[in-house]
Amino acid sequence: GGIMSPQLTRGRGLRCQVCKSQEHPLSSRATSRALVAAVAAVARRVNARYERYLERSFPRFYVLYSTFTSGIQALFLEVKEISKIRLRMSRQRMKVQQLPYRDMERLRQEIAGSLGALVWDPDSLSSVWRQFRRDALKAIPIGIIAIPPFANFLVIVLMYFFPRQLLIRYFWTPQQQLEFLDVYDSIRRVSYPDVVQSLALAARSLPEARPRELLWQLCSQVQGGARPHLTQLLAVRSLFVGSPLVLNRLQVDHVKALSQVLFLTPHLPAVLLRHRLLSHILEIRHLDRALLRLGLGQLSEEELRAACYLRGLNSTHLGWAECRAWLEQWLRLSCELQASEASLLAHSMVLLSLNY
Repeated sequence: GGIMSPQLTRGRGLRCQVCKSQEHPLSSRATSRALVAAVAAVARRVNARYERYLERSFPRFYVLYSTFTSGIQALFLEVKEISKIRLRMSRQRMKVQQLPYRDMERLRQEIAGSLGALVWDPDSLSSVWRQFRRDALKAIPIGIIAIPPFANFLVIVLMYFFPRQLLIRYFWTPQQQLEFLDVYDSIRRVSYPDVVQSLALAARSLPEARPRELLWQLCSQVQGGARPHLTQLLAVRSLFVGSPLVLNRLQVDHVKALSQVLFLTPHLPAVLLRHRLLSHILEIRHLDRALLRLGLGQLSEEELRAACYLRGLNSTHLGWAECRAWLEQWLRLSCELQASEASLLAHSMVLLSLNY
């Protein structure tokens, strides 16, 4: 009874070989995972020591370094969120105008990553992804440089000397963000007096005497340092429909000045300038309606300031209450106007902000 047949012995041997052959890949994968985990743990320890050294020895550089690492995380989170929005729009066959305010605003920010270099297309996300790929491609070389722990020093040097030129917004420190917002606002505010002056000159050619006089008074008050009331703007709304004040009929210099208010390049043919200007104004109008549905009370202070800044007001040095009051006035105007009155909305970016 203790003697095994040759067939049984061979059978057990084959099974053992099969078991060993199955265990071998499993043990190989486990060893590989353990090796990767060990290397990652060593890299984390080395990086932690490097960060502590940087924080002690170079506190200013450490601020830039921590901004960079948090920027990388924010960039990947943004990719994830944009992908979710795009997938949801595709599945539900939604248009951009149907999105909630924050989703719509996130897509707008990706389009305007280069200060309005692209045209907003309400029915397509291709422009969003083109701009997002530009930002991502711009960040890839910085990310590659930063892979070795001590090579982060090169990234810090770039962030220190050329932050606005070489880096995207994810890698700006909070102080740099405020500084750059002031810089960009000072650039666009150069065109504000030109917009008011062009509007006052265009008012002279209007046929209706009473509305023409109201618009002339409005421009004179703004040029004199006064802030217009909502009723004054609504009183002249008829002049911005089917008259020389419609965006498609404005003088080229007038359109160029308005384009700079929205951070759009003025160095394009007049037809493209007018089309892009109208597209961006209608984008803001869609955002206004989404914001009204959400409610101003739902905005954080950062979101509130960003909304004011987009609509022409430099909110970086204003209080929360001032920003809230200004945006409430803007929303009352915007949601009262029709799409055909986009020209008045564009001019109101200047008229409501110039003396604030």
